[in-house]
Amino acid sequence: MTKKNPDLPATPAVQVIERIFTLIDVLASREEAITLKEISEKAGLHPSTTHRILNDLATGRFVDRTQPGSYRLGMRLLELGNLVKGRLNVRDAAVVPMRELHKLTQQPVSLSVRQGDEIVYVERAYSERSGMQVVRAIGGRAPLHLTSVGKLFLSVDDPQRIRSYAARTGLQGHTKNSITQLEDLERELSKVRQYGQASDNEELELGVRCMAAGIYDDQDKLVAGLSISAPSERLEDSWLPKLKEAARQISETLGHKPSTSR
Repeated sequence: MTKKNPDLPATPAVQVIERIFTLIDVLASREEAITLKEISEKAGLHPSTTHRILNDLATGRFVDRTQPGSYRLGMRLLELGNLVKGRLNVRDAAVVPMRELHKLTQQPVSLSVRQGDEIVYVERAYSERSGMQVVRAIGGRAPLHLTSVGKLFLSVDDPQRIRSYAARTGLQGHTKNSITQLEDLERELSKVRQYGQASDNEELELGVRCMAAGIYDDQDKLVAGLSISAPSERLEDSWLPKLKEAARQISETLGHKPSTSR
């Protein structure tokens, strides 16, 4: 019996793992099942090696054999993906980018989500040096049409839902700058869709202006908004790219891949 030469290095486990990743990537590149021959060619692996690894992956339900010699990704990957998704929390994903954005602007940075006809502030980065007279507390609420983040959420509603919102709320205003007419709101939301950002020009509180960018999940759904608030004379347009980048980072953590349309 031939004995294995102890001086020869064993195949490192990392090579096997690398091959597994390669095969999974090949399977992920196609929606339909792929033949063993095509998989091995695309992966650059010998058919026998490919067959052995795929069979092991099939045992763990990471790969499905749809018919003899054809494979596709298995349900186990979906189960694990849903498990990871369920553990992702927009607030946890946002904390670090929010703090960095606050350091850059020295102004309050807020994270808000929609609940019905209002936004709810769920996190903030703030310091006394900002000079803000009023900072919305975590848990505070505000009407959608009077806030920058609220306008982001309204902008993804269809026209009928926007009209229904206007009818329910009466578009009540808080300041002389508040949008209180449906036609004005529709024009404002059209700009939000066009530029992918929203603003509040002293519409909720006199002396305070805001800018906001959306946060999206892995289904390209708007799940939250990130905003910078500042005294009216201090809000700087140069902050907008930084705001959008922070929102993009948070969205990426949630599994979002930017669509070509936005």
